[in-house]
Amino acid sequence: MPDLMFPQTSAVSARTRSTGLAIFLLIIAVGVAYVAVHLVIDLEPVKQSSAFPYVLLGFALLIALGFEFVNGFHDTANAVATVIYTHSLTPNLAVLWSGGWNFAGVLVSSGAVAFGIVQLLPVELILQVGGHAGFAMVFALLIAAIVWNLATWYLGLPSSSSHTLIGSIIGVGLMNQLMRGPSGTTGVDWAQAVGVGKSLLFSPIVGFLLAGLLLLILKAVVRVPALYAEPVGNKPPPFWIRSLLILTCTGVSFAHGSNDGQKGMGLIMLILIGTVPTAYALNKAVTPEQTQTFVNVAHQASAVFDRYAAGLPASAHPRADVETYVRTRQMTDATLPAVKQLTDTVAQQITAAGSMSTVPPSLVDNVRNSMYLVSEAIRLMEKSKLPTFTADDLAIIDAYNLQLNHATKFIPTWVKVAVAIALGLGTMVGWKRIVVTVGEKIGKQHLTYGQGASAEVVAMLTIGAADLYGLPVSTTHILTSGVAGTMAANGSGLQWNTLRSLVLAWVLTLPASIALAAGLYWLFRVIA
Repeated sequence: MPDLMFPQTSAVSARTRSTGLAIFLLIIAVGVAYVAVHLVIDLEPVKQSSAFPYVLLGFALLIALGFEFVNGFHDTANAVATVIYTHSLTPNLAVLWSGGWNFAGVLVSSGAVAFGIVQLLPVELILQVGGHAGFAMVFALLIAAIVWNLATWYLGLPSSSSHTLIGSIIGVGLMNQLMRGPSGTTGVDWAQAVGVGKSLLFSPIVGFLLAGLLLLILKAVVRVPALYAEPVGNKPPPFWIRSLLILTCTGVSFAHGSNDGQKGMGLIMLILIGTVPTAYALNKAVTPEQTQTFVNVAHQASAVFDRYAAGLPASAHPRADVETYVRTRQMTDATLPAVKQLTDTVAQQITAAGSMSTVPPSLVDNVRNSMYLVSEAIRLMEKSKLPTFTADDLAIIDAYNLQLNHATKFIPTWVKVAVAIALGLGTMVGWKRIVVTVGEKIGKQHLTYGQGASAEVVAMLTIGAADLYGLPVSTTHILTSGVAGTMAANGSGLQWNTLRSLVLAWVLTLPASIALAAGLYWLFRVIA
């Protein structure tokens, strides 16, 4: 590792680093205590006849948080590459700073990306996540993603954790369909997968073009030669340039936490629902007043469904008919009556319980699955525009779906804190391999201040926008393509051997993760 890039720190910077590390570790310790206390509080009312569910829960959470840890040192290295190679921050301080902002980004994330990932999974595995097949699914896709991420990290290739996880989900879905046949099972939600795939495909193109364009605009508007010069020795850049680069590193780290941090959250929620449904199948934070609002909106939605199902016979098996619709995406004469009947059943069960938090343990899992099915049916009906709801009726349906999602698609704060800790700690280790690739091996010349700022700004804005729309994108793809774009725009030249390796990793990630996850799912199903 060249001393020029990773110089020895002075006594002052060493003290600063030690202070920062102490503060960060104190935050981590407080976070761990917070997670432990709230997990114990949540599990206290749960009555289990054996310790096995708790052992399974602990093991599953360890694997899920392990994925986020690997994600931290694999992907977040991209956020610190520019500030390290422009000497805006020392490597250790940059990693601490980035880890802290990743932590913050996870805490304020919306959860939209988390449940967008979950929607890719086979519906019957989600509904039966507490069974052998459900746990085989979760373990297979998480372990496959970890293995591929570690392999590409070892080779110093900035592969995408998002890309890897999507491939793992597709692998599980395909193997699920192959093992059980087309009758009564689903494989992959290809419509949802295509939407996610587009975001993963176009984001690096956006990164390349916009970062290059931004650098050209910057050169035309800001005529300060120092901004476009290479760093001199170990000397940090002028104060205003240094501030800009630190600001963009902060933004990318925060955006990475808010987007990538969610990818494990949805899977952790599936684990919690599968092992201890009494505690996590329904959102216990819904108050009795909010529960009454839910019931009222459910009755209004039921009336809407009834109007559009006029003349159609009642469903003999409403739950099965709605599940068939969600699985096949094909509406039949039984679909609308079944959705209406399932809506009425859920409203009756919640009314009898009095609130979400007092639904009898024996019904919790069943109520949650009914809500999930109705919510997915509404999503598909609105997507296909069948039936064609009026604006007023659509507003009622949307309000009902919002209530359903609030009750079932939630993420406890302690889960966010746990993921934030894993991602933050991961950021602090293993970053050098990826940083060297980004900083030294993409362009033929050293990264300039303007190039680093342009690539980071584009990455920050692109990831932030994707988070708002609930789309999982790759920090790695956006930033590395952004750096390449600035090198091309600057006429610095590109190292095609590195770019070929990056493209090869990008191309291989999907089939490799699909094969790994499919094989692991088959293995776990055979031995379970």
